[in-house]
Amino acid sequence: MNTIINPIDPVFRPPSEANSLILQVTNGCSWNKCTYCEMYTDPHKKFATKKVDQILKAIKKLAHLYPEVRRIFLADGDAMVLSTRRLLEILSAITDNFPEVSRVSTYCLPSNVKNKSVSELSELNSAGLKLVYIGAESGDDEVLHRVQKGETFATTVSAINKISEANIKSSVMLLNGLGGNLYSEQHALNSAKLANETQPNYLATLVVSFPKGKTRFLQHFPPEFRLLDQQSLFCEMEMFLSHCELKNSIFRSDHASNYLVLKGVLGKDKEKLINQLRTAQSQPENVQLREEWQRGL
Repeated sequence: MNTIINPIDPVFRPPSEANSLILQVTNGCSWNKCTYCEMYTDPHKKFATKKVDQILKAIKKLAHLYPEVRRIFLADGDAMVLSTRRLLEILSAITDNFPEVSRVSTYCLPSNVKNKSVSELSELNSAGLKLVYIGAESGDDEVLHRVQKGETFATTVSAINKISEANIKSSVMLLNGLGGNLYSEQHALNSAKLANETQPNYLATLVVSFPKGKTRFLQHFPPEFRLLDQQSLFCEMEMFLSHCELKNSIFRSDHASNYLVLKGVLGKDKEKLINQLRTAQSQPENVQLREEWQRGL
């Protein structure tokens, strides 16, 4: 569906929100300094919140056009930056106008929830916010610093656990290869540690990609830094999964940026997924891998 009233393009959403109605409540990303991210770099995507009356009018219009909607995604990069009061106003309008909606979701920076209490987050959950997508990217503080994420292992863990305590489901995203050749091991191990300490409902990995070029990203790393090739990405992913001790997290590594599609539940499918990676490393001819032209964001 992905219908928006008066969008400020481009508008992005997670792959799993392909059939959701997209409601743009902010433009761009309030942080927008991550060197690996090119989603909101255009001048017209400078961060701004949309006026509440504009949002409420859009909700009524969309409800008239699509009364059967069951899922709504709040865009852009981090709608959770809005105050609890404003979010509750938006969620209330959604409930009033879309009686069939069962889930509202949004992207969320860990810093977005720093000043929101568990009680406030619980209110948002009761009002309809059921899932947040958190781009953790890495559990390693050095990698996070070099890519200018503006977060640390501690701030990310704190945010995810606070969200879970409020009974909002979390979908955590990590970037395979973000640490390159120099920091691959610590990136993998500390990302597994982050997953273990948060036990997210959903866990996804993407491969770091640069359709507009690597210059902005590479300038924050030493000269000897290199991005990982396909086999090194598989090796890093095997290390990550080997150190994951998850109880019941739905795992997906099926985004178009990945060479190898991996799907399962961690931990019951852990060994199966690791064996797929080992086969991809030792017998790549026996697994289905994406060609370069098939990959993208």
